[in-house]
Amino acid sequence: MTRRLVAAGVLVCVVAVSVIAIGSSRRAQIGPRGGRRSPHETSSSVVDGARISVTYGRPYMRERTIFGRLVPYDLVWMPGADEATIFDTSADLRFGKVLLPAGSYSLYTLPGETSWKLIINKETGQWHTSYFEGEDFTRLDMTIEHLPQPVEQLTIAAAPRSGGGGRLQLEWETTRVSVPFTVKK
Repeated sequence: MTRRLVAAGVLVCVVAVSVIAIGSSRRAQIGPRGGRRSPHETSSSVVDGARISVTYGRPYMRERTIFGRLVPYDLVWMPGADEATIFDTSADLRFGKVLLPAGSYSLYTLPGETSWKLIINKETGQWHTSYFEGEDFTRLDMTIEHLPQPVEQLTIAAAPRSGGGGRLQLEWETTRVSVPFTVKK
């Protein structure tokens, strides 16, 4: 009888600890009003007939210094929140000499004070903090621009360029980084 009571007590403790751990983990992802702290959105566009979308969590600055502090320089960073940022293209895209086949990819960056790299990764469906360099499809140099006014909420989009092709760009705080591409015909 005593062994059964001890076993039952241990089981109750294990279940209680599990419930607390799951609740704490969920609260870390949920904002004060029950929704996510960072809304999730999909930015979609059509560039030269290719349907391109970026699905990601959109965190806010909230009076924080972003680049160089919240997002350290010279460390791989997934732009967004929660699940990994997903880049979908319905057509093959050419980034300089790199041909990216149609499909779904995760986006990461390597931010720096004077240079940035866009990392297109073959793995999808992972949490934003799970990065496996061995799954990188390519790393691309990005152009950096200083914005005169801060952008409060992270924004990632593919936009058509005049004259053809497009530009994948990210804006947050007072930084805009981008990389041009063309659609393979």
